[in-house]
Amino acid sequence: MAAAASGDSDGDSEELVLTPAQLIHSLEQAWLNEKFAPELLESKPEIIECVVEQLDHMEANLKRAKRGDLRVSVHHMEIERIRFVLSSYLRCRLVKIEKFFPHILEKEKSRAEGEPSILSPEEFAFAKEYMANTEAYLKNVALKHMPPNLQKVSLLKSVPKPNLDSFVFLRVLERQENILVEPETDEHREYAINLEEGSQHLIRYRTVAPLVASGAVQLI
Repeated sequence: MAAAASGDSDGDSEELVLTPAQLIHSLEQAWLNEKFAPELLESKPEIIECVVEQLDHMEANLKRAKRGDLRVSVHHMEIERIRFVLSSYLRCRLVKIEKFFPHILEKEKSRAEGEPSILSPEEFAFAKEYMANTEAYLKNVALKHMPPNLQKVSLLKSVPKPNLDSFVFLRVLERQENILVEPETDEHREYAINLEEGSQHLIRYRTVAPLVASGAVQLI
């Protein structure tokens, strides 16, 4: 069974047909990148939808299999493994939304027309509700008991931003040339490096964030 993942860009729809193995590999890549990136990455609703459909298809095949067939146990373990990866991926995204919700919503508000959203519709609704509940809780528990000049609080200033200067491990999937690396101290100057395919590096996330988004590197 092949899965079709579609993507919209400026109103045009593109459909990419993936084999089940390629689909699960795409999910695992998205999971690892989300797990190790300090910021919330672009949502992958097409992949999620296709994986859920694939799981339903696999479970339907298991019901038709003969009892006692060794392959049933193997396929059941694979289904559980995929469910774990999918659940972990979604849970990781929710944790980041709860941690950085004001900045995520602000980024979503300032998103240019045609630019892909980092939130799925469900995540966007969750983030807005989480922010409204947080503001209501702060007002009812603390702010209303303070002097009038202290009853307003900016969540954008109060909630820490993602640390894009943290370091990440990565594996290079596509060779990259002349990647500018920021100096560690003011005494050093900016310099350029080449990333060879298959090589692994420990590098500042901000430097490689565009490469993570494009799929040229894989966080590990």
